[in-house]
Amino acid sequence: MSKVSYYTAEGLKKLRDEVDHLRDVERPKASNAIAEARDKGDLSENAEYDAAKEAQGMLEMRIAKLEEVLANARLIDESQLDMSKVLVHSTVKIKNQNNGMEMTYKLVAQSEADLKTGKISVDSPIGHGLLGKEVGQVAEIKVPNGVLKFEILEISRN
Repeated sequence: MSKVSYYTAEGLKKLRDEVDHLRDVERPKASNAIAEARDKGDLSENAEYDAAKEAQGMLEMRIAKLEEVLANARLIDESQLDMSKVLVHSTVKIKNQNNGMEMTYKLVAQSEADLKTGKISVDSPIGHGLLGKEVGQVAEIKVPNGVLKFEILEISRN
């Protein structure tokens, strides 16, 4: 059984747009590439045909995977989130207890994660470790280098 993922409206639209692009633009391109390669003669010695067929197979696998993710995607109403604890789509300000550094992250689905924009996956060690914590609590998170301790300073919906 596939895992349900929660998305913002923006993230869900991005996912749908990618699936539509692959189906409507990339799939016909792959079919045309196969047809062109087939027209070049003997298929048993046609590396271009083999490459086009392999590319089509990879594309179809990607489409199937994204369709599965989309089928299990749920739109989350951020206005209904409980702001007393860290949940999916919470924006959380944390303080690293080891070095005093403060950071702000938004917890999102794996496919929406983008560290450059401050979005971390709820499936990441830090994201998973923050889930369910309340302001003032300290999350102890095991990472490859040991244990990190983050104090929850603030929870919001931004």
